Amino acid sequence: MPGSYFPRWRLIRELVPGTVMAPDERLPWPKTAAMGLQHVVAMFGSTVLAPLLMGFDPNVAILMSGVGSLVFFLFVGGRVPSYLGSSFAFIGGVIAVTGYAGAGPNPNVGVALGGIIACGAVYALIGALVWVANARTGGGAGWIEALMPPVVTGAVVVVIGLNLAPIAAKGAMGASGFDASMAIVTMLCVGIIAVRAKGMLQRLLILAGLVAACVIYAICANVMGLGKPIDFSAVAAAPWLGLPRFAAPVFSAPALGLIVPVAIILVVENLGHIKAVSAMTGQDLDRYLGRAFVGDGVATMLSGAVGGTGVTTYAENIGVMAVTRIYSTLVFVVAALIAILLGFSPKFGALIQTIPGPVLGGMSVVVFGLIAVAGARIWIVNRVDFADNRNLITAAVTVIMGAGDFTVHLGGFALGGIGTATFGAIILYALLRPAR
Repeated sequence: MPGSYFPRWRLIRELVPGTVMAPDERLPWPKTAAMGLQHVVAMFGSTVLAPLLMGFDPNVAILMSGVGSLVFFLFVGGRVPSYLGSSFAFIGGVIAVTGYAGAGPNPNVGVALGGIIACGAVYALIGALVWVANARTGGGAGWIEALMPPVVTGAVVVVIGLNLAPIAAKGAMGASGFDASMAIVTMLCVGIIAVRAKGMLQRLLILAGLVAACVIYAICANVMGLGKPIDFSAVAAAPWLGLPRFAAPVFSAPALGLIVPVAIILVVENLGHIKAVSAMTGQDLDRYLGRAFVGDGVATMLSGAVGGTGVTTYAENIGVMAVTRIYSTLVFVVAALIAILLGFSPKFGALIQTIPGPVLGGMSVVVFGLIAVAGARIWIVNRVDFADNRNLITAAVTVIMGAGDFTVHLGGFALGGIGTATFGAIILYALLRPAR
């Protein structure tokens, strides 16, 4: 209905091959439910892996991914198809402020949660500015693209991956030769699936690689006795339904300095995802950018308030949409409700906690490496010209500052490597504007 906040979803009983289902269309409810379940599977591996790498409760992360997706749906009026899952952009800052060693629950999770809430607030503020600009001009995204061109965004994404490299390497080495071997096996599992698998299995390479590595580990450790066996007693003892392990935030100035700059990355991710969906659906979704940023920011604040990770729009689910060509936003409502149910299952959480440390270490190498390469891909796709010294110096300085964890102390406030690199890249690019 023109002028209404939510669309009136038109029922499409059968999707004709080769056609696209628009965001304001829907399949019959049984088929919509099946599509929603597929989106849960698509986001599952990354949404669970991110909290494990930070020492957060995966049940809370899954629960808040569902809640966050519903919040996003409400803010965009059901007009932008997207699922919000755990953001890997927070990992470096969270580990830095909490000193997490990579084993079990993070004892200092509260300090990280305060930073996540503040980051969500800044993100929502940026979204509000875009929302207002959009209402006045019908645009609203041009100034963001001018402030953060591909050379800047690519460099910042590269920094996130490289800043985490020492943590990934340490986790992969483990405490023994067996641990290091299993970490390498995990990397190979993901690599083989990425190269050899086809269709949906290839798109679920993180989840599939994780499962394959865990099976191999169980055979080697539980059957052959080569390492520490996986203990399933906690899974057997856990109830099917119950509350996840919520946590309260603690606000600390140093934590804010390290984690708040992640808002820039979330803006870039969301901007890129919405433009990708616009291109695939043939609809102009730029008018919803501000509302999408605010929705993602509010969802991040809510997640941090109860012990969850920061959230972001998920490329994994955009991949599913690209394959199925179904962009109905109601599919994501179903996916969110399924995720919320999983979040209230302690047995599910206990099963996730059985993932061996060496497998997580190997997966960290892959995931953090993919983050760094994704930044380089931004440069390539956007044909960033490194013969231009402005681009060259901006990228060079940013990458080294971030990878070397260059920290700036301003009184009692510390800005860590990722934050310094993020703001440094934006400021440096602006300062190096050529003379006219």
